[in-house]
Amino acid sequence: MIETLLGTLLPLLGTFFGSVVSILVANKMTAYRLEQLEKKVDRHNNLVERMVRAEASTASAHRRLDEHIGKHPQ
Repeated sequence: MIETLLGTLLPLLGTFFGSVVSILVANKMTAYRLEQLEKKVDRHNNLVERMVRAEASTASAHRRLDEHIGKHPQ
């Protein structure tokens, strides 16, 4: 009777602990991948902000040039 009970409980416990460990590993991997994705998004957002500033600076430079040499250079 005890052998039967142990023969049933041991595989059940092994399956349970194996499942818990695999869930923890999967969660750790998901957290790592999300962190890497957040870093990429931050770099992208930084680039977009820099491009907006560069475009504004370029527009300002063009406006000043137009004022300096006139709208229609001759």
